[in-house]
Amino acid sequence: MAIKRYWARRSFTQLSWLLLALLLSGCFGEVEGPQEPKWDRDACERCRMVLSDRPFAAQIHYLPEGKKRTQIAWFDDIGCATLWLEDKPWKDAAETKIWVADHRTREWIDARTAWYVPVDVSPMAYMLGAQLSKTADALDFAGAIRQVEQIEARNQDHSRHLIERVRQQTGQTEPVDSLPRIE
Repeated sequence: MAIKRYWARRSFTQLSWLLLALLLSGCFGEVEGPQEPKWDRDACERCRMVLSDRPFAAQIHYLPEGKKRTQIAWFDDIGCATLWLEDKPWKDAAETKIWVADHRTREWIDARTAWYVPVDVSPMAYMLGAQLSKTADALDFAGAIRQVEQIEARNQDHSRHLIERVRQQTGQTEPVDSLPRIE
């Protein structure tokens, strides 16, 4: 009887240590590779739109200053991801990883090595779909960033024009010099 209690207590102790180790490894472990968002619940870090269009989603894994653990920012479109990232001090750090969904397979691929092709519709109208293979009309990551910035500039100009018209119609005389950036 004493032997059974000894082995039962020993098994319980070993199991307790194993569970504690697993819990602690989850608290201190680094995130490796792309992760799956909570579809239809997680929101884009830039525009706050809920992630639901899987072929265009993106994620950025980054290490904020003064932190020891990698954070993940989710995006509904590669355009939101690149615009959000542009002024971050760690954007070019080795720890910063950018993943984007292949618009055909929905598999996560490295955004910096992906090719971006024109698509008819995308969540934020940057009109780019990522894929692994290069085609005649494909852009590399730098080209995709330039296209996103051009579209964003055009959108800002359009918004400025609309605000000017509303001000004229309401009798306000102050011109719009700059619009607040969505961060």
